[in-house]
Amino acid sequence: MNRTKTILAVLALVSFALLAGCTQETQNKIGRSIQNWTGVNGVLEVYSGGKLVRKFVKIDKLSTATGTNEKYERPYRFGYGVLDANFNGIKDPDEKKVYFEFSDYSTNYVFYEKP
Repeated sequence: MNRTKTILAVLALVSFALLAGCTQETQNKIGRSIQNWTGVNGVLEVYSGGKLVRKFVKIDKLSTATGTNEKYERPYRFGYGVLDANFNGIKDPDEKKVYFEFSDYSTNYVFYEKP
């Protein structure tokens, strides 16, 4: 039992050392891959004039766009989710997973994890 604890401690230290040596972008990618693996049941609601106009369900994550070799973030977010055409909050058989983008500057939206 003591040997198992020692091995786990050494693996944890090695993992921490490797992670500390990674760039912030690499650490973020690792975090996102873990989150994707564990899953998030996100909901995105988009509003216009105070009215709900689009709803996406079963979203794993929202990503902020960045250039491949650029240091700055672009002013939009994107992701994949099921377009909830009838706003009932569930994936119906005729509703499909789609790619979406929206502007950080001009889009009123709420993103939350479905309880």
